[in-house]
Amino acid sequence: MATEALYPPIEPYDEGMLDVGDGNLVHWEASGRPDGKPALVVHGGPGSGCSPGARGFFDPDRYRVVLFDQRGCGRSTPHAADPSTDMRHNTTHHLIADMERLREHLGVDRWTLFGGSWGSTLILAYAERHPERVAEIVITGVTTTRRSEIDWLYRGAARFFPGQWGRFRDGVPPAERDGDLIAAYARMMEHPDPAVRERAVRDWCAWEDAVVSAEPDAEPGATPAPYTGRPPRARRGFVRIAAHYFAHGAWLEEGALLRDAHRLAGIPGVLLHGRFDVAGPPATAWELARAWPDARLIIVPDAGHLGSETFRSEARAALDRFATEAGA
Repeated sequence: MATEALYPPIEPYDEGMLDVGDGNLVHWEASGRPDGKPALVVHGGPGSGCSPGARGFFDPDRYRVVLFDQRGCGRSTPHAADPSTDMRHNTTHHLIADMERLREHLGVDRWTLFGGSWGSTLILAYAERHPERVAEIVITGVTTTRRSEIDWLYRGAARFFPGQWGRFRDGVPPAERDGDLIAAYARMMEHPDPAVRERAVRDWCAWEDAVVSAEPDAEPGATPAPYTGRPPRARRGFVRIAAHYFAHGAWLEEGALLRDAHRLAGIPGVLLHGRFDVAGPPATAWELARAWPDARLIIVPDAGHLGSETFRSEARAALDRFATEAGA
């Protein structure tokens, strides 16, 4: 990822493992100014883990930047790549509770939320449940993880990449190819045979790479590829968690986040979405902006799901504005 639009790299001044119950320890870190404006980075996936590069969106002289790895991924334990890890205690509602526990642990009253893709769904779900704890929101790549959005990503987008989608579909048993592909992959990720699980990981990641392959910021034949190129353990954890969440519609009532967007009233927001985002077309961002009058929608003309230099500059500028407006 290009870094010209971001602040110079910084290292955390504190980190820890927070016991959130059910045998889970969530890894967190804090960087920037210890007494600065609190901000929480909510990573995507689900199951991708946090990226150190996310620190660069924040002015380290004004922000106290908190990153955390959601249950089962990154440096949190137990890791979903371990087939013995129980996934029953890994749901959207558990993650919302984990964020609240982390806020209380760090002594934060209200914080700015920043994230994209799946992270935007989790941000919205948290903010609608705890609006009094949210100062501002910056979202990159708006999703609400409706079943219609999931169906687009794993079936509808096939019209752009029919051959690659055919291989994704053919990765599941023949009897399931005309049914719920995501549920089939979720079952494969729980299969006792490691070879079955590895095939599922390979085929899932190959499809994810195909969907972002034509974006303006994509590098044809880039190594490593955005999804297939991840380390094996991270790749396995990501696919297991993503299939688990999407097979259950993220445990959210269809359309609930848009329906309940009125709960965000009074929270300033910036919604950034790439014009060429095939994984999640801009329609969802537009719908959210209509339902949340305090949010400003920016459609970035040269970006897709992976972002662009313009995209990153806009995200940093939004966070800079919020820091200045708050007098941090």
